[in-house]
Formats: sequence, C-alpha cells, structure tokens
Amino acid sequence: MSTLILTIALVLTLILNLWTIINSCFLPSLERSKPIKKKPLVSFLIPMRNEEDQVKGLIESLKQVTYNNVEFLIIDDHSEDRTPELLQKYIRSDQRFTVWQGDPLPSGWNGKVHACHQLSLKANGDYYLFLDADARVAPAIIERSLLTLWKHDASMLSGFPNYPSRHFLSHMLVPLQHMVVWLHLPLMMANFTTRPAFTAACGIFIFIEKQAYQAIGGHESVQSSLVEDVHIAREVKNHGFKMILCNISDSVISFMYDSSKETWEGFKKNIFTGIGRSSLLAFGLMALYFLLFLHPAFLAVYGLVTSQWVYVLPFLLTVSFKMYIDIRTKHPLWLAWLLPVSIVCLIAILMASMFVSLKGKTYQWKGRLYK
Repeated sequence: MSTLILTIALVLTLILNLWTIINSCFLPSLERSKPIKKKPLVSFLIPMRNEEDQVKGLIESLKQVTYNNVEFLIIDDHSEDRTPELLQKYIRSDQRFTVWQGDPLPSGWNGKVHACHQLSLKANGDYYLFLDADARVAPAIIERSLLTLWKHDASMLSGFPNYPSRHFLSHMLVPLQHMVVWLHLPLMMANFTTRPAFTAACGIFIFIEKQAYQAIGGHESVQSSLVEDVHIAREVKNHGFKMILCNISDSVISFMYDSSKETWEGFKKNIFTGIGRSSLLAFGLMALYFLLFLHPAFLAVYGLVTSQWVYVLPFLLTVSFKMYIDIRTKHPLWLAWLLPVSIVCLIAILMASMFVSLKGKTYQWKGRLYK
C-alpha cells in the first residue's frame, strides 16, 4: 500500500488531535460553587410528555438543589402515561413546585417549543433554566451557572451533559455530540464573539437571563424549529447578547434516550435539520468522516493482516482524539475503540434523516409528526 496514503492519514490524524486540544482550551467549565450575596430568583422550566420513567429521578434531583431562591415549574404536555400521577406522588407538599397541563398544540408549533413557551409565561424568575425531564443536576448547579454567567458577562449559557447511556445505539451515538462540537465549532469564535454562525447549544440545559429571553421573543420566535436550542442561541447573538458554551459534564447528566429505537428516531428528527437540511453539506460530512475515522480503521486492518504495524498508527491517533474528549466529558474510554462503529451509525442515520426530508415525509417523535 502506498506510503503516500499512510502519510496523509498520519498528518490528518495528528492535526485532528492538535486542533481538538487547542480548541478545547476555549470551552470553560462551570465556576466552582461559592456563597453568593446577590440571589436573583431562578425559574426551572421543565416540559414533560410521556416521561413516567424519568419523574422520580428528576424530582429527587431537583429537591437536592441548594440554591434557595428558586421555583420549579413543570408542564405536562398531554402525557398518555402515568407522568401526571407520578409527579404528584413524588412532589408531595413541596411548595417550590407548580405543575399544570399545557394547552393543545397549535398548528405550526413544535411540541417542546410550545411547552417551553407556556412555561416562560408563568415564570417569575430573573433567570430561566430550561431543563429536559431526562436531566439530573448537581445540587450547586445554580450557584455555578450564575457565577459562570457573571464572570463572562453573558446572558445565556448552555452545554452538553454527560450521557450515561444504557443501550448500544445510545452508547454509539449520543456521546458523539461532544465530538461533533469540539471538531467542527471554533470555540474561541463561539464564546468570544456574538457572530451567530459560530453557535451551538443543547436544549437539555439552557440557562438564560429573562431580559435577553424576552428581547429575542422567547420560544415564540422559533416556534416551528426542530432544533430550537441552536436557533434560540442564534437569536440571542443576533440581538447583541453574549452566549457561552461550557463543559457542564461534571454537573449535569442526561438519560437522553430509553432505547435504541428512540435514539434512532431522535437523531433522525434532528440531525439533517441541524445542518440546515443541506444535502451538499451532508455528503461533505460523510466524506470527511470517512477520511478522518473510517479510512484509518481500514489501514489498521491492513496493517494487522500484513504485520506492518505502522499502518495501525493513524487509527490509534483517532482513538487518542476520542479518548481525550471522553476524559474531559466523563464518558467511558472503551467508546474510543469503537469510534468507527459510531461513525458508521452516524452516517447511516444522517442518510436516513436526509431521505425523510428529500422525500417530503414526516419525522415522528413522541406521537407527533413534524415536517
């Protein structure tokens, strides 16, 4: 096999590692918790639809929050399971919680976006924390988030949590969200400019100042979006407010999907929309991932078969790249050795998501259909 092919693979994977290390320097962690004299009211805003498996863990996590000027607002978005019943069971008499059933979903709205919009209308806080039902937060999450926001003079903070996956496809795909952000997003531009093009956010955890949220028109401004987290962040920047992306994996975890089927449907709904439904960009990403991650795996197989161990080196460099990210985001290190499998799954789901859109079909999520 040509030494030129090997050389190209080595150079690319070395650059991959170097870029990731440098880029990660511009991703701050949350500030350490310390006493806060000024304690603005913070509203936790949590939409729930068919989340009976998440209720107990969520409520127990919220009850451990140490910040004392807080309200927990939960909207039941017409659940068809035991979610409302279990909410009452585990909340009991805790006066910090308010639960109600949401209004019917209007035409043209994304279900979660509409639920978040309704939550915001009832919120009394100076800051809003939009939190998904599958999230669990550290007790000092508010202190740390406020201190981080104030340190960076920002109006919005988001980040991708740690994902303790319980199913094969979840293991393969969900932690890749960190990899995709660290690989593609110039974090210095994202965190030190207000340019909307350089933006990422995670809807599982969005901490935002009320003034900024209202200035952008809240969730109503992105009412039909399937990737409302990114679009909210872009609107924040469009209006001149600062938004920062942080590494929150030591303070927030998310049991994002309950099964491999749910993982597939969730990613299929979001992934093509997340790249602007651009077929050209989709094929470009597939080619890039093949070059960066699958080609080194093929070289490694060739090297093992022929006992030419130097051909294994590019693959080991992709493993080191993924391990570095997994160490920083608290994920199992064995996932790095299965990176080629993860990339095959990612390419397959990107193709499936693209074909749904190109054929004019609908995405399905929690009993609802979306174009």
